[in-house]
Amino acid sequence: MTRSEQLSFDATEQHRVSAIALIPDDAMAALVLGHGAGAGMTHPFMESVAHGLAEHRVATLRYQFPYMEQGRKPPDRPEVLLPTVRNAVSEASRTLDGLPLFAGGKSMGGRMTSMAAAEGLLEPLRGLVFLGFPLHPPQRKGTERSAHLSDVSHPMLFVQGDRDKLFDLELGRPVLSKLGPMASLHVVAGADHWHPETHRSRLLALVRRQLLAQVAALPPSVAV
Repeated sequence: MTRSEQLSFDATEQHRVSAIALIPDDAMAALVLGHGAGAGMTHPFMESVAHGLAEHRVATLRYQFPYMEQGRKPPDRPEVLLPTVRNAVSEASRTLDGLPLFAGGKSMGGRMTSMAAAEGLLEPLRGLVFLGFPLHPPQRKGTERSAHLSDVSHPMLFVQGDRDKLFDLELGRPVLSKLGPMASLHVVAGADHWHPETHRSRLLALVRRQLLAQVAALPPSVAV
């Protein structure tokens, strides 16, 4: 059995946001999931990841960033996003007490989690999970967004599509290689950056199974 809990917490001193915890009775680990820049925690991708992980005995806590909670389109500045990540992890630690805790998310949510971890805001965690890490903007290839990853002290799993226009593999593979055993890369053949239109395809059903299996395999391999 899996239970769902509607939560809220203080993202910053000025903002309170919603969250959803999905907790299997036999959970072996928990993952805190931040959403991407353009869609919130109830987006079909986020929903499917949470429910799929529950089937793999991984609890999740999904949460809103303040701009999404308020219905605004431009994402908040890092000065707001990073404390939100920190407080979401703290909320998960209280709600999912006793479970090995991981954090990450889709696109921007994953990147903000990595930046918070690099600043030492996310203790204690067992590892980070990135679902489509946005290494660079579309058509503007570069590695500047990865500069902080060397300051992350947690094991990191990157799940990337080989057609992802925000993560050029020729640039990304050397970046992650320099991080040594702290970073591992799982490439999903034929997948893009998880755009909404892809969710209707048979391809994403396969992508989702591979993604969930890879993420669900992380907790026991790191926790032992």
